[in-house]
Amino acid sequence: MKAVFDKFYDTYHQDLFQYIFYMVKDRETTEDLVQEVYIKVLKSYDNFKGESSEKTWLFSIARHVTYDYFRSLKRKRDRIYEFFNWNDKGCLIPDLSKLPEEVAEENDQIKQVYTYLNHCTLDQRNVIILRYLQSFSIQETAEILNFTVSKVKTTQHRALKALKKAMVEGNKKGGDASEN
Repeated sequence: MKAVFDKFYDTYHQDLFQYIFYMVKDRETTEDLVQEVYIKVLKSYDNFKGESSEKTWLFSIARHVTYDYFRSLKRKRDRIYEFFNWNDKGCLIPDLSKLPEEVAEENDQIKQVYTYLNHCTLDQRNVIILRYLQSFSIQETAEILNFTVSKVKTTQHRALKALKKAMVEGNKKGGDASEN
């Protein structure tokens, strides 16, 4: 098993870390989720049938782990929301965590796209990250997300449209993506 782990770690760790980091935007959470992905990979490696590439299979597991994390966050938020009597402003608690500039490339356009990813749906973010930041093909992206090729193309088109709209509006407002 150590050889399997070493192979996955050496070959895919950086891409896997970046994919999850772009989704959750927190280094500690990313480290925890990456560890969970590796545990699931090692537990299920014997069941890997080779119907897709190892990288596609790994990223599919990463997507499921990340979705599970978001679902658990939503359940926690819902429980907290029910417990407290929030007023209209209570739902707008700002996220004070820093943007991952150490991971984002020096290219200003990439940084701007990263900042505006919050204006996309979760599916749109996944497609943009996999296609443009991780350089997966449309077919590989479809396999990872369990989408049809057509759905990847449609989601990609809508994501790019949403990003463009958010960037234009952000530039009109002085470039602050957090105002929307």
